[in-house]
Amino acid sequence: MIVYYREIGYIRIITIEVKKVFKIGYRTIKSAVGAGVAIAIAQFLQLDFYAGAGIITILCIKQTRKSSYETAWERFLTSVIGLMISWLMFENFGYHPWTITLLLLITFPIMVGLKAKEGIPAASVIISHLYTLQHIDWHVMVNELGIIVIGILVAFIVNSYMPSSEKKLLESQRKIEQNFKRIFREMAIYLRYGESNWDGKELMETAEWIKEAKEMALHNIENHSAEEEKAMHRYFQMREKQFEIMERIMPTVSMLNHTCDQSQQIAIFLEELADAIHPGNTADIYLERLEQMKREFREQPLPVDRIEFETRACLYFFVGEMKRYLIIKKALTQKKSTPDSSNNSSTKKMDPSPN
Repeated sequence: MIVYYREIGYIRIITIEVKKVFKIGYRTIKSAVGAGVAIAIAQFLQLDFYAGAGIITILCIKQTRKSSYETAWERFLTSVIGLMISWLMFENFGYHPWTITLLLLITFPIMVGLKAKEGIPAASVIISHLYTLQHIDWHVMVNELGIIVIGILVAFIVNSYMPSSEKKLLESQRKIEQNFKRIFREMAIYLRYGESNWDGKELMETAEWIKEAKEMALHNIENHSAEEEKAMHRYFQMREKQFEIMERIMPTVSMLNHTCDQSQQIAIFLEELADAIHPGNTADIYLERLEQMKREFREQPLPVDRIEFETRACLYFFVGEMKRYLIIKKALTQKKSTPDSSNNSSTKKMDPSPN
């Protein structure tokens, strides 16, 4: 259990997070099934150290298809390097513990230099087999290569299935948008009445959901590499930048006096902006509203005391930050309007372009 305390503007947040310690995911299931299949195949072919095929399969299964392929290549390369250097070292210096030390001091830097350090555990497995046998011949070489190939191929096949996270991403999108609406409306309530009973839990939720959704979308890109996955990742990046702006304006909102006309004007703007978080691009409309507000602020009499000066500074800061908020959304919409993305119906389905 972890307790967080955070203060943003007029909101003090105390969050208690209980982390799950037991979870079986797709990767765990695939690792277990793949290891069993690899061992069964190696045992059927009467290979020595057939359990090593299962270990290599487990080492090759990663969270994404792309990382699994890269890791599999590293495992194969390092295993072959370990096999060849072991042959030379053991045959020339004998099967002694110090030979293993010397062998590892030579092979590990080579693997790191080839940017294949992920394959070091697999190579270590092969080296341990050769040391246990205390002899090397062509039969042993073929046996070890068979273990390597079986382990990697089974991992390839098992990891070729990568479930799409589209439904989870769309649900994250919906929840984040709902929280954006709630946050804007709570700001408006505070500006109208000068107080609020809001506990601010949506701030902590939104930050966590955006982080999780970005990671999920990135995994989707590495698994499927389609335009719709890339569009969804860009969407959550956009939401992250917008959320940072929302957090920045909260202290400013808390400094505005609810009795002044400008506070009521901003409250109306925030309420309307909250209602505008929906499919479609309305950023231009609200950018024009902000410019109109800015012109009205300029036409008002100059501040006569410190309080009025601070209020005017807060108003200009708010307008500037909200302008950035809307421009971030507008930039994403313009990127979507390029020929490559505008013709992609799947992208439109997954990235509805809310404000």
